[in-house]
Amino acid sequence: MRFLLVEDNSELSASVAARLRLDGHAVDAALTLADAEECLAVATYDLILLDIMLPDGDGRDFLARHRRAERETPVIVMTARSSVSDRVDALDTGADDYITKPFDFAELEARCRAVLRRRGGAAQTARQFADVSFDPLAATLVVQGEARDLRSREVRLMELLLGAQGRIMSKEHLVDRLFSFSEPVSDNAIEVYVGRLRKKLQGSRARIETVRGLGYRLIEAG
Repeated sequence: MRFLLVEDNSELSASVAARLRLDGHAVDAALTLADAEECLAVATYDLILLDIMLPDGDGRDFLARHRRAERETPVIVMTARSSVSDRVDALDTGADDYITKPFDFAELEARCRAVLRRRGGAAQTARQFADVSFDPLAATLVVQGEARDLRSREVRLMELLLGAQGRIMSKEHLVDRLFSFSEPVSDNAIEVYVGRLRKKLQGSRARIETVRGLGYRLIEAG
């Protein structure tokens, strides 16, 4: 998943980004609302983490513009303001959730997962495809009763392929979802992760099919 983190405290921003990247997410960090708008102009995000008090304006104004533009990207507001009225105001403006600083990283990660599940229409963590059980929280695939551990970016790739429901995903789209602006991406990066995931799926009916010139899709072998 690709996240946009809008936070002017550089130390907190770096800590949050590092923690989310450990989970395999791509994170673009913006220190100002102007930076955030520039990111949104050139990239698509699965989730926005938004501070309220920023050097060039109020995050709630950004959020209101975001919703008026009919952008559906979920937003979690992060702020030191803890009153009920502040929380209600953020939610009424269009936030999907609210977390008060200082926060525990485990809670932030859980809130991110919950918001993404709600937006994806899935209440459960584990998912089934063909004869494979995939649990992104445990970072495992279960094939023929054997649990196979996944690395963080393999987890995110599996999520993307499952979410596509058999549609072809281009290499460019996968790069956009898996890597942030600040990460160097080699020409064969996607092939490497697809190859690793294919090995983890060996012995199952789940296959990652290469569609020449177009991309990849997850299918069930007959």
